[in-house]
Amino acid sequence: MIFLATTGTAGVIDINGTVVVELITFLVMLAVLARYVYPEIVKVAEARQRAIAEQLQEAEKARAEAEARLKEAQAQMEDARKTAQQVIDAANRSGEQARQDLKQKAEEEARRIAESARKEIEVERERAVQSARDELAGLVVVATEKVIGATLDDRKHRELIERAIEEVASGDGSR
Repeated sequence: MIFLATTGTAGVIDINGTVVVELITFLVMLAVLARYVYPEIVKVAEARQRAIAEQLQEAEKARAEAEARLKEAQAQMEDARKTAQQVIDAANRSGEQARQDLKQKAEEEARRIAESARKEIEVERERAVQSARDELAGLVVVATEKVIGATLDDRKHRELIERAIEEVASGDGSR
């Protein structure tokens, strides 16, 4: 509140002892604060700034490490995919090779069986032809003995047999 002087003039502050004491007290308080309190507040603020800066650096370092680990994990995953694909490709090639080998062995076995059957058929055919020849020779000898009424010598016998076989083989039985 401003006190009006008795003379009726608006209050101008009178410089008296209280103002001087208040001014000195203010300056002493300012000096005490400047000397003891403000440096501590500045120290705490600077320490907090340093702590925040360190935390930011640590966070940036952790982020960089996390990114590096992520890249490493992605590279390992890609390597694993490539390795898996190589294993799959190798297994496919191995399976295809085994299939080809089995097919080739089966074809060889079929050829061997067919060749063996052909040989057996040829042997059996030869046996049948020989048996038929022997039987025909016997019949020729019997027929000749009946026609001629006598036994032939061995040379004549063979000639007659061979001639008869040739005639039967050629299909010309008109002789």
